[in-house]
Amino acid sequence: MSLFGKLFGSGGKGGKAPTPQEAIQRLRETEEMLAKKQEFLEKKIDQELITAKKNGTKNKRAALQALKRKKRYEKQLAQIDGTLSTIEFQREALENANTNTEVLKNMGYAAKAMKAAHENMDIDKVDDLMAEITEQQEVAQEISDVISRPVGFGEDYDEDELMAELEELEQEELDKNLLEIEGTEDVPLPSVPSTSLPSRPAKKKEEEDEDDMADLEAWAAN
Repeated sequence: MSLFGKLFGSGGKGGKAPTPQEAIQRLRETEEMLAKKQEFLEKKIDQELITAKKNGTKNKRAALQALKRKKRYEKQLAQIDGTLSTIEFQREALENANTNTEVLKNMGYAAKAMKAAHENMDIDKVDDLMAEITEQQEVAQEISDVISRPVGFGEDYDEDELMAELEELEQEELDKNLLEIEGTEDVPLPSVPSTSLPSRPAKKKEEEDEDDMADLEAWAAN
């Protein structure tokens, strides 16, 4: 049986492979176990170092034995450090693989949902619908333009032509005023007569008197 088989307790050929979550959990438990082993070895190293120092001058044999044990503990500690690095690398790889698996699973789930959503959709019908929507929007815009257009009782005038006519009238009025001013300056005004107006002509007065006399004579003859 392989080392990983011993660690994870996998069975024979027909054994079920562990899930990524189960493998990650086992690796974490192994890391905790090895970390405790590290603490134990570090304490043992410190104790052997104290023993070697204590017996260094009094009992060299005991001091040398303590140093030998210290070396063995240090070697085991180095091996545990290497094992922890390998386990940590494998755990991170499994965690990344598990993350990728979940991402792909969710993407596949979303793809199925999208497929189901589009299952009853016909691209030709969608194009026709969008064309109809566009057409109706254009109709609505035309209606809005007609409604917002000012009402002129059926009369449609070109504003440019009206402005040109107005400018022409203004120019004619201006020219007329200028001519009147120039004529006033060139022609002298007639002087006011100093004598009073003549009375009724004498001839006409005489004719009226004769008519009155003739009427009087005709009345007397009757």
